[in-house]
Amino acid sequence: MTWTNWERIKEDEFDEIIYEKKYHEVLKGGIARIAINRPHKYNAFTNKTQDEMFHAFYDASHDPGIGVIVLTGAGDKAFCTGGDVEWEVKGLREQFYWRYAPNQLLRLSRKPVLCMVKGYAIGAGNHIAYMADFTIAADNAIFGQNGPRVASPADGWIAAYSTRVLGAKKAREMWMLCRRYTAEQALQMGLINEVAPLNKLEETVDKWCEEILSLSPGCIEILKASFDSDIDYMEGSCGKISRQLYPDWFDSKECEEGPKAFMEKRKPDFWTIRLEEAKKK
Repeated sequence: MTWTNWERIKEDEFDEIIYEKKYHEVLKGGIARIAINRPHKYNAFTNKTQDEMFHAFYDASHDPGIGVIVLTGAGDKAFCTGGDVEWEVKGLREQFYWRYAPNQLLRLSRKPVLCMVKGYAIGAGNHIAYMADFTIAADNAIFGQNGPRVASPADGWIAAYSTRVLGAKKAREMWMLCRRYTAEQALQMGLINEVAPLNKLEETVDKWCEEILSLSPGCIEILKASFDSDIDYMEGSCGKISRQLYPDWFDSKECEEGPKAFMEKRKPDFWTIRLEEAKKK
């Protein structure tokens, strides 16, 4: 055996994630694995999920024995499908990224983050995956954005950074048109690093982690911080466009229509609402 068995960390403290660690018996360094544990909701997250992710990321990031953080979702159907829409209907949309935005957790981590994607990586699940240092996907993975479909504008640097990964044309296509991409398409686009058969995914991720652990951990951390400094620049220059240019967006009927239509399982009627609102001005 090359690896020790996975050990649950602070098992009693987490309800919406699973936090585990294991160690390489030859190289000695270890992996921390954080799994969003809401498979009944396709691993859509809530504020509580984000709180728990923060504590796990903080622990792994400051553990000198950990060299890689693997982020994944429980089950085979979904990596993550963004924020839980039911929370949006309850008027909590602006609180999704209230304290510990998932993208910021990846940025603030001292250790490289590898996303292990099975099934759907949609909305925030997609942009978390492309913002990770490495992304390995199973052959059943599906990637894409969802914002314009449900009037949920993830914006600013999160969207702008995708041009670094995909190029401007493909990034705008992905964000504005909400198309879906298979794992093979995602690989060709540069969205991920490798595709593996679903039954070989964990084995493939272990090989990537083993390769990382065989190198200087301090040097890897410095390189990660160097690459991530580009995110700091984009965050400062882009900010949150919805707050700057569209401050009333979250109080608009168009914004309310997206999650409402989703819950009612019907197509949203954005244009009727938009034109009726225009007449009132």
